[in-house]
Amino acid sequence: MNIAVILAGGSGYRLGDDIPKQFLKVAGKQVLEHTIDVFEGCAAIDEICVVSKPDYVAHVEELVVRNQYKKVKKILNGGKDRYESSLAAINAYTDDETNLIFHDAVRPLVSEHIIESCIKALQQFNAVDVAVKTTDTIVSVTPDECIDFIPNRSSLRNGQTPQCFKRGIIKKAYDLALADPNFATTDDCGTVRRYLPEEPIYVVAGENSNMKLTYIEDLFLLDKLFQLRTTSGNQKCLSPEAITGLQNKVLVIFGGSYGIGGEILKIAQGYNAHVYSFSRSQNNCDVSVNTNVREALRQVAEKEGRIDIVVNTAGILVKEALSSMSQTSIQNSLNVNLLGVINVAREAFPYLRKTRGSLLFYTSSSYTRGRMMYSIYSATKAAIVNFVQAIAEEWYGFGIRINCINPERTKTPMRIQNFGNEPEGTLLPAEDVAIVSLNTVFSTSTGEVIDVRRKK
Repeated sequence: MNIAVILAGGSGYRLGDDIPKQFLKVAGKQVLEHTIDVFEGCAAIDEICVVSKPDYVAHVEELVVRNQYKKVKKILNGGKDRYESSLAAINAYTDDETNLIFHDAVRPLVSEHIIESCIKALQQFNAVDVAVKTTDTIVSVTPDECIDFIPNRSSLRNGQTPQCFKRGIIKKAYDLALADPNFATTDDCGTVRRYLPEEPIYVVAGENSNMKLTYIEDLFLLDKLFQLRTTSGNQKCLSPEAITGLQNKVLVIFGGSYGIGGEILKIAQGYNAHVYSFSRSQNNCDVSVNTNVREALRQVAEKEGRIDIVVNTAGILVKEALSSMSQTSIQNSLNVNLLGVINVAREAFPYLRKTRGSLLFYTSSSYTRGRMMYSIYSATKAAIVNFVQAIAEEWYGFGIRINCINPERTKTPMRIQNFGNEPEGTLLPAEDVAIVSLNTVFSTSTGEVIDVRRKK
């Protein structure tokens, strides 16, 4: 039996935050939720045990219930030191052949590949660690901060987690450690290494993205890594979840008359979804007018009895220097590109709250850096990203998933109108963006920016 032990007893003092770092939010969820998600979705894991700070056990319980995790079977009180939290899990099980996979709650980007590699290694070894090659030169210093020696880094590794053991081995190591009056706190592999030196500890290759949240800067790195992890340019077909999920779902698309929205409409209809499209050209629905949005959603809900998914691809691009733009053009860009997003979100909320549905918006690569001739467009696209991340947190408790698609340059009528003809193969097909969009709608992601790129 493979049991993931998620160690969530740490504090946030190095981040300068009163909230323990495992409960901080990144990419729309608490860090601990992202970590549990990985093990919950890993077929090789049979059960999950969360070891928490005693004051936060109730919070973890609420988190588990809200997410409807099926594999979390134990939520235990941890201790002041890490080894005490490990012991809590060791003592919660009795079968010495059980595989205990200890993982830091604040490493939310651990991959299934690492987990599966660890479990495979446990077929041959009783103790397994995860580490990456050291890229920096390591120096050993004297008490007065002078270099003592510089080890050859070719054999050095930076340790990560999981650290994995047969329960009987790690239990034996800690029994010996606790009988030693000179026992000093260390990690689990260090305990095995010191007290069972004859027991080999196999090292599985880790990944640089499997980073640990330690300092405040790490929050920004994690957020970007989540974005890179969800880059989906090579998806050419719908996920099984999307194919199944689309059946008889009620989908409303604002901006569905052509381009990305039109492709989403065609694909969704092909899988028996009930799809409704609204746009200015199609049925005089202007997303910048909240009453237009409200009436469109009311009509669909009245006919279908519910709304499961709302997608807003409506947008305009005015490629012009700010000094020459008219006030009318500026206001129109702000109204459609930003106010329209706000209107769609506000009006969709009561319907998606009932169905625990999904909301999808679109940004542009220009959101990361304002560009000449794109000032208003870039500003609104950056605002959409921040809006999505904020609303994902506000509405998370209602079960509404909100994400943002960031497509590379895409072949749409809007782009052709502004750029003319461009070389074939340099633009992303709108159909590819539509596929990623629908896969995102039926994923567990929320508050994320999903890059979509051409296959190189």
